[in-house]
Amino acid sequence: MKYTNIQISADGSPEDIAPFALAIHELLGLPVTMRSLNKKGVRIEKGKILDNNYSGPVLESVLKENKTIRCIPTSGKYAGIPVIVVPIRNKEGYGIAAIGVVDVVGTVDLGFIFGDYPEVVKQVQECVRARVTVP
Repeated sequence: MKYTNIQISADGSPEDIAPFALAIHELLGLPVTMRSLNKKGVRIEKGKILDNNYSGPVLESVLKENKTIRCIPTSGKYAGIPVIVVPIRNKEGYGIAAIGVVDVVGTVDLGFIFGDYPEVVKQVQECVRARVTVP
């Protein structure tokens, strides 16, 4: 059996990064988007690559700023849905790719789920507010 390498680089094509994005999608069961610094990437939902020429506004912001962004995008395929997008950095700390998922915590109605536990709701909401930024 011959094994091949999976490498993520600034010039990684959608085909290069898809195995990594698919693994994250399978692990979490959430929609996943990913792109490299210099090329568009993939959008994955329900076990399938829906777009292999994908980029989104938050992926682009993360690559530009080289920092994690938790927000609710106002444009793109996931407009109005909380997302978390993180940079993938090389050894020198430069962002060479970005990967994002739907923010499950941001989509849960905490008041409904923890209605009988107001102190838990308050603590979780404070944590979420502290992490969410508007692009």
